[in-house]
Amino acid sequence: MSLAKHAPVIVAPEKIDALLLAAAQAADAAAAVTMKYFRQPLQIDNKAGQDAFDPVTQADKQAELAIRDVLISAFPDIGFYGEEHANVASESGLTWVVDPIDGTRAFMSGMPLWGTLIGLFDGQNAILGLMDQPFFKERYTATAAFAQLHDARGFHPLSTRTGVTLGQATMYCTTPDMFDTQNSYRRFTAVKNGCRLTRYGGDCYAYGLLAAGHADVVLDCDLKPYDIQALIPLIEAAGGVVTNWEGQSAVDGGFIVAAGSASLHEETLALLQAGESA
Repeated sequence: MSLAKHAPVIVAPEKIDALLLAAAQAADAAAAVTMKYFRQPLQIDNKAGQDAFDPVTQADKQAELAIRDVLISAFPDIGFYGEEHANVASESGLTWVVDPIDGTRAFMSGMPLWGTLIGLFDGQNAILGLMDQPFFKERYTATAAFAQLHDARGFHPLSTRTGVTLGQATMYCTTPDMFDTQNSYRRFTAVKNGCRLTRYGGDCYAYGLLAAGHADVVLDCDLKPYDIQALIPLIEAAGGVVTNWEGQSAVDGGFIVAAGSASLHEETLALLQAGESA
């Protein structure tokens, strides 16, 4: 099942609160699974076959089932689109879009820069997002109205860093190896050379850093909807912009650019698009 596009479903503000509560409960259920396995011996399977490496662990599979059980129980008419198991068709036009462990390579190697992603798709847009990092006890949540971080010190509104040009920017990408064609690597390098600082690693956590004003640009490629949809509301409600490399909606994944402001996004996108025709 692919994510069906249709006219956006109108969701009342009071229902958004109930949806956020269900997403938080699902994240709690996932954390009970993932923290049981994190930094413990894992069974690791390769979904990509002999020619590549796309790991999945029992933690990924069990955490997705835990999330799905909570969300389907709370809202049986909302569909479910996840990475690890069969999808559930939507009766309402709304669909949960879930990655139980975004950053499985980090998870299996003991690096805590992974997260659980829970988004809600209305047929056109991602309207609710949650990114949970249970090792740090950090939970990022967003709707169109707000973006916030809940950590050991309480709740904090999130705001991206503004007034930053590309020459002053800190950029994240998971690894330069993912830009595995001459074209994509040339375009990535053009942006990297224009930034003050480039850091690697982070997966979904890098988007949280951008929303919190600690980083300015994130570049990614070959993302699936469940890799990005939960993060779109987080970036946008914090003041940033996220699209694909053509400047279009990021809901389908693919090559993604997120930036802390419209001007910085425009500057970064111009370099990416100039590299396409170079």
